[in-house]
Amino acid sequence: MASENKAVVAVVMGSDSDLAVMQSCIDTLKDFGIAPVVRIISAHRIPDVAAEFAGNAAKHGFKVIIAAAGMAAHLAGAMAANTTLPVIGVPLISSSGLEGVDAFLSTVQMPPGVPVATVAIGKAGAKNAAILAVQILALSNEDLAKKLADFKKAQAQKVAEKDSALQ
Repeated sequence: MASENKAVVAVVMGSDSDLAVMQSCIDTLKDFGIAPVVRIISAHRIPDVAAEFAGNAAKHGFKVIIAAAGMAAHLAGAMAANTTLPVIGVPLISSSGLEGVDAFLSTVQMPPGVPVATVAIGKAGAKNAAILAVQILALSNEDLAKKLADFKKAQAQKVAEKDSALQ
């Protein structure tokens, strides 16, 4: 079961300044009973560490890597280049003034054979990265599949309640 002591999801980010946005990802994973390993690993400042982490991730029991970065945003690609695990990229807004579009394009434009599943820019993307990781894991975990179905039902119920309140 994913919620037992062994972490199956790694959340890596390029800088500690990314944690404020990625906290929604971490919290969402925890809501599903998944306690991720969270690391700060720069694809540019410590590329050997990034390559080693990704290259050994499966051996260490990880099933999915979520990688978040802004600006050049090469972290997700660096992870994907060094593992066969699914990598989910979260583009982040930086001080560049481009509102994260630079990071989005860097994350989504991967060469054939090195895919990165890319979500939306920022906090919404961070939460969706967690949910996508849960969906991947739920394919082989009945407990997570039930939690995911319950989550989807709760979302639908909230929308129905808001609609009803307008009527």
